[in-house]
Amino acid sequence: MLAYEENPEQVERADLVVGLPTHNDAENIAHPTTEAAKGLLDYFGDKNSVIINCDNHSEDGTKEAFLQTPSEIPKIYLSTPPETTGRGYNLRNLIEKAIQLQSQAVIVVDADLQSITSHWIKNLGEPIFAGFGFVAPLYVRHKYEGAVANSIIYPLTRALYGRRVRQPIGGDFAFATNLAETYLHHPSWNDRVGQFGVDIWMTTLAIYEGIPICQSFVGRPKIYRDNGQIVPSDPAFSQIVGTLLDLVILFQDLWGRVKWSKPTAIYGFGMGEVEPPEPIEVSQTELHEGFVQGFEKHQQLWESVLENNIYNKLGEIRELPLAHFSFPSEIWARILYSYCVAYKSEVVDREPLLHSLVPLFLGKNLSFVKKTERMSIQQAEEYIENECMIFEEAKPYLLNKWGGV
Repeated sequence: MLAYEENPEQVERADLVVGLPTHNDAENIAHPTTEAAKGLLDYFGDKNSVIINCDNHSEDGTKEAFLQTPSEIPKIYLSTPPETTGRGYNLRNLIEKAIQLQSQAVIVVDADLQSITSHWIKNLGEPIFAGFGFVAPLYVRHKYEGAVANSIIYPLTRALYGRRVRQPIGGDFAFATNLAETYLHHPSWNDRVGQFGVDIWMTTLAIYEGIPICQSFVGRPKIYRDNGQIVPSDPAFSQIVGTLLDLVILFQDLWGRVKWSKPTAIYGFGMGEVEPPEPIEVSQTELHEGFVQGFEKHQQLWESVLENNIYNKLGEIRELPLAHFSFPSEIWARILYSYCVAYKSEVVDREPLLHSLVPLFLGKNLSFVKKTERMSIQQAEEYIENECMIFEEAKPYLLNKWGGV
């Protein structure tokens, strides 16, 4: 899959790799490259390090911007073939190169990060050298940011696998290279993983393999190019949720035995005094319209996937005026568990099934926005944690419907 490599300093070995996955990020890549180099010098000066830009054959000058950024740390540029795009394919090239370099640890940070500092490199990298195999990020985020993680990925991952990893699709993480071989050869790799499904895939595989996992506060709130999008583009939504559901089928031997979740170790400093995240404006009207309009397109599919009492409850929610809108968390948990079963049994085709979840997701997020609009970030976090407990309590519903677990 690797189509092109530039290794101007002929790096053949590296203890520590920082990877920057890109696609047309010429305007963004200089800052994270500079901060990564500073972090490697300041905190890992005793290691042989390299910064790798794993790119999707960008045509906007990303390669030139990366290679021309001043750095005392050597740099390597990798690219997929022109016809291959996707974050996961970038990371696959990075993993292959890290193995070739015989590295001990790999840190991945988004290349469009505006808020990254050298401390991010320290806080993600140090736990690997302290014995952890996978490091997930912890950010101070606006309560309406990361909606897919908040309402789907985190509650399901936590209830299924019993590990509380708050940002399982955070985008910035680290892993020990002995896990790289697992990533490179695991049979669950597919094109969804090659796109935006890669983050939940990597996190879930680390959990399934029993790798020592921790979470690390990276520092400042995450500010990046696409900040504030409450709903990702539909392909990204399907890739992320579809990957999660693919793994639900594959890893039923684990989650079928898990009853409750346990905390995941937190490395480094606590919340402390941190700058607040950037404000995010959410249109409740647009969320409401998206939910209601979903009935026109997906009503028949929902009837075939959901039990009558749940579908009837959706009808009641539909009739609520915006001012009094509420989407009960117990219903949401049962809907997502029903989608897990429908995805496994292929009652309907999987792509339409994933698309049909988007309006329901909009309705659930509208309810979350309304319930938390007067809450602080910390209070909203507590609300999400309580919702996760509802998912754990409702898990027998999934087990009863799944069969054979």
